[in-house]
Amino acid sequence: MLQKPSEKEQEYFLQQELARLKELREQHRQKLEEEERRRLKEMHFMHCPKCGQSMEVTQLQGVEVEVCPGCGGIFLDAGELDKVLEENRRGPFTQALAAVRKVFGA
Repeated sequence: MLQKPSEKEQEYFLQQELARLKELREQHRQKLEEEERRRLKEMHFMHCPKCGQSMEVTQLQGVEVEVCPGCGGIFLDAGELDKVLEENRRGPFTQALAAVRKVFGA
């Protein structure tokens, strides 16, 4: 003889199913966000933020920096400005680079 599930049983299984669906939605959202970050990185990596051309890597005072051949922009990663300043501490560009550093709040 089959028994009909009680209301508490139905409520329990409904809560379990809702929790499972919520977890699946969260996993799906995280996967979509990760794919979007990866897509944006691939699309923008080593492209000039000003004109969009592909940037080239060159040496500036022994530090690898990115230079845009289109607009002539020079882009430094974190800590690279400090390295250039250290190399130029005794050179003629010290004041100019210190001014750039001051502008960017480093």
